[in-house]
Amino acid sequence: MSNGTPIVLLDSSTVDFHTPVRDLAWSPDGSRAAFIDGNGNLVVSRPDGTGQVTVAENPGRQTWSHPSWQVVKSDPDLGNPAKNRIFLTVDQGGSTTLAGVPADATGATVTPLSLNAEGAEDNAQPLPKTGNVWPNVGGSHGTAVYANTGDGLVYIRDDSLRQQGGKLTQGSEPALSPDEHEVVFVRSVEGHDHLFALDLDTQNPQPRDLTPQAATDYTEPAWAPSGKEIAARTPDGIVLVPADGSHTPKPTVATPGLPAYRP
Repeated sequence: MSNGTPIVLLDSSTVDFHTPVRDLAWSPDGSRAAFIDGNGNLVVSRPDGTGQVTVAENPGRQTWSHPSWQVVKSDPDLGNPAKNRIFLTVDQGGSTTLAGVPADATGATVTPLSLNAEGAEDNAQPLPKTGNVWPNVGGSHGTAVYANTGDGLVYIRDDSLRQQGGKLTQGSEPALSPDEHEVVFVRSVEGHDHLFALDLDTQNPQPRDLTPQAATDYTEPAWAPSGKEIAARTPDGIVLVPADGSHTPKPTVATPGLPAYRP
């Protein structure tokens, strides 16, 4: 868990990264952490905070946030190369876009992510290029979800055979399950932020409220590697929510911050 200070909560212990750590995200194998440092740069380090490498330098007048790893093995049969990238949000003057950079780079420049609409060759309506935030990659195919602040919708970005995507549902702060079958997201209901889940394998799916009795705000969800539970932030700390919504959220950490599971 990270909260903008140099101290990162890792399991039951704390680690001093010796620089402010915002929006920490783990690589799929758990060997590296990516975060935004005190200078606004994208940094990668070992889990204990050592070996810090500035992957991309913030050019100034930008605010970077919410890095997420995209790691994909090569598939020669399909002609797909291996990928090892980090996605993030770039805010420049209040206009937000999604960008990416090779995870093994040093002092690189982030580049805009392509956001092609599914069926673009059939004159499909283009997807919004600005207002996009909160990229989150899940699974082994490089699929990502993200939100758009302009229309209040959650989108999916497929990056397997060809890059394409489209809108999913109303919500924000999405997270894709490890098996890529579900997306969990935040939606306001009667004055509180609830967590909802959407089955991506069902035709015309209906979102399921995982926190129907919410008396507080549940935000910034993160899937456990098992896919069986979701960590979420509340004003009082971190709670665990069963992915099937079978019981009420369970408090686990009394300090507020951004949850992130280390595989």
